[in-house]
Amino acid sequence: MNMNTKHINRLFLLILAPFFGLFLALLLLGSMQIHWKPEAIVLEPTNMELQQKLKTTSETLSVAEGAAKYTTATIRKTAMLYQQTNETFTHVVHASSSVAAKPELIYNRRIVQQIGLSPIEIVQSNKIRIELYKFNPGDYRAYAMKIKLKEPSAMKMALEGTVPGTAVTTMQAVQHTGAVAGINAGGFADMGGKRYPLSTTIQNGKYINGFEPSFKDLSFVGINETGQLIGGKFSSQSQLDSLKPSFGATFVPVLIQNGMKTKIPDQWITSPYRAPRTIIGNYKDDQLLVVVVDGYNENGSSGASLPELQDKLYNLGVYNAYNLDGGGSASLILNGRVVNTPSDGALRPVPTHFLFFK
Repeated sequence: MNMNTKHINRLFLLILAPFFGLFLALLLLGSMQIHWKPEAIVLEPTNMELQQKLKTTSETLSVAEGAAKYTTATIRKTAMLYQQTNETFTHVVHASSSVAAKPELIYNRRIVQQIGLSPIEIVQSNKIRIELYKFNPGDYRAYAMKIKLKEPSAMKMALEGTVPGTAVTTMQAVQHTGAVAGINAGGFADMGGKRYPLSTTIQNGKYINGFEPSFKDLSFVGINETGQLIGGKFSSQSQLDSLKPSFGATFVPVLIQNGMKTKIPDQWITSPYRAPRTIIGNYKDDQLLVVVVDGYNENGSSGASLPELQDKLYNLGVYNAYNLDGGGSASLILNGRVVNTPSDGALRPVPTHFLFFK
């Protein structure tokens, strides 16, 4: 009996042993102090924190959107301002060009009014403009060409042959070079069956027979490198070279210089008194005026006198004017035809010609 009771107690203890162990473990845990390290703990964000972050992000995006809209608007305004400024600048340039051209147009209109006639023929290109006029003041009949050289290359001087002494008509010179117009140029001297240009003659910037100081009443007339008419009397080559002549020839006399009439030598007033004439001059704006006068002969009974032409050119506002070879040498070619009536009955061969090109 006692044995059975002992076995029962042991069994009961074995059954309760786990419960006592758990109880003791709980007691031990309750008596210990537990220390936590906050940095080791990762907390999941709460719903409120997420909402705050979303709100902050939304506000940042709104600010960025506003900045982007402002930047876009600024760029658009700047582009519009640039376009307006560019258009204004272009308008100013056109206006300035128009204003700059007005004095030239006004001056040209004044020239035409002084001539008092309408052109009977016009040649126009990007290099030159030629207006042909015909006027008859009563004592003589003449033709005039008002010429605007838009490029210096629009005018040249023809000198036939590589060796001086060759002479051709102005028509032949025009045909040989393809010029649209031409007139006779300087005087000449005949020697040994050949016809040589008179005194100082320049072709392509080079002296044909060297420089000869002006003597008696002779004067040089030509065009410089920029297409301006130059002329007068020159005592030294350096004096002429300073004007940078491109080409030119010599004859007599000077009629107008720097807007003032010059004294015409007595010999050239009376011998001959009237004659066919060729004259070249320019206005203050560098437009050229060529006048070719018809006459029946060279004996002084027909054509124009130099004082008459001097007065006429002066009244037309010509700034400089030079008499070229006249008489039977006077010739005017335009568009492939002889415009004037040569006093010899045909064009005279001469060594130099002023030619004009389209």
